[in-house]
Amino acid sequence: MSQPVTCQPVATVSPLTQSSEGSWSSGRYDCCSDCPMCCVGLLCPAILACYVSRKYGEHCCLGLVPGGMTALRTHMRLSYGIPGNVLRDAMSMCLCGLCELCRMGREVHARSLT
Repeated sequence: MSQPVTCQPVATVSPLTQSSEGSWSSGRYDCCSDCPMCCVGLLCPAILACYVSRKYGEHCCLGLVPGGMTALRTHMRLSYGIPGNVLRDAMSMCLCGLCELCRMGREVHARSLT
């Protein structure tokens, strides 16, 4: 005869209730905290997108692919333990793309210095 299998319940964490292990090092509109990076982002966002992708460890052309920066923001947020969800990532990149790109640039720069 076979024995009944009992399992411990597994705790699940939804994306909305993640522990806030980390947070963004700067706000979305903190352009004055790194003016040169924000100037590059506003004047030529393709260059900053390639820089962010490369600095984060991805291929530099990821920043030029449609949806690439949204995917990179999601991956960056998850790997740094920043709470949020994919919908917020997509909406942030659609509505405030240049500001988010500058914030991602500041984030990879700040985290590579530590």
